[in-house]
Amino acid sequence: MKIFYSIIHIVFFSYVYSLPTVAKENIRVNTASDGNGRYAMQMLNLALSKIDTQYELITDENVISQSRNIELVSSGHSDLLWAATSQQMEDTLLPIRIPLFKGLLGHRIFIIRKGDQPRFDQINTIEDLRRLTFGQGKTWADTEILRNNNLTVITANKYQGLFYMLDGSRFDAFPRGVQEPWQELLDNSNLPLVVEEKTMLIYRMPFYFFTTKSNKKLAADIELGLNRAIADKSFDQVFFNDPMIKSVIEKANLKQRKIFKISNPGLPKETPLEREELWLDIESLDNSVR
Repeated sequence: MKIFYSIIHIVFFSYVYSLPTVAKENIRVNTASDGNGRYAMQMLNLALSKIDTQYELITDENVISQSRNIELVSSGHSDLLWAATSQQMEDTLLPIRIPLFKGLLGHRIFIIRKGDQPRFDQINTIEDLRRLTFGQGKTWADTEILRNNNLTVITANKYQGLFYMLDGSRFDAFPRGVQEPWQELLDNSNLPLVVEEKTMLIYRMPFYFFTTKSNKKLAADIELGLNRAIADKSFDQVFFNDPMIKSVIEKANLKQRKIFKISNPGLPKETPLEREELWLDIESLDNSVR
């Protein structure tokens, strides 16, 4: 009998150990290309937690320009990036059309030089804004939006360089999504920069994950995970409890600002504007954060 059971054990364990192991698929991603990396990675991990496919994140923390990041993803040397969308971006890469910031990125306030607030207090019309110059990344979708609305834009290849250019009076203001500037000012505390207090630009600006055109499975998996997170409310829990978003409510004074709405003529026609659950209602923002 012992011999019989021993044979069964040998057969069983031989079968178990001969089963193929499920290898994790890799996602190669640069996490240092802009100030939204921490939040984007949080949303990526949330999406991956909602699906069956197992992925392993391989991160690169070398600081690179967005144009270089786009090149790496487009060529297949990297798998994923996050950016504001544009027709050019969607022609180059495959978008995952879930706005990670619920459209909040299209609400723009300015980083300015300390001492310049009185100059901005005098802004009352869009024509007043057109007398100023604004800093943006060379490949950012926002650059063309501002230019298409006849605002003057000075560009740089590297995100970090824009803070030094502003300090050096190369332009007057650095428009940022309302959730961005306070952490950025902490990260650049050596520079005499502050958040402008009274002005806000608003335009439609979805901020998506992008992958290479050929990586349809990864795009489908991330989209599935994000949609499941939206359905079970965990997407909103992450969004509204994020420190950046909370700082908006505490510091940005959104409802008391002078609002200038401008168009985004380059918004791709596939943008899911009809899905109300994907977009933030700025009027209810302070009632949504707990």
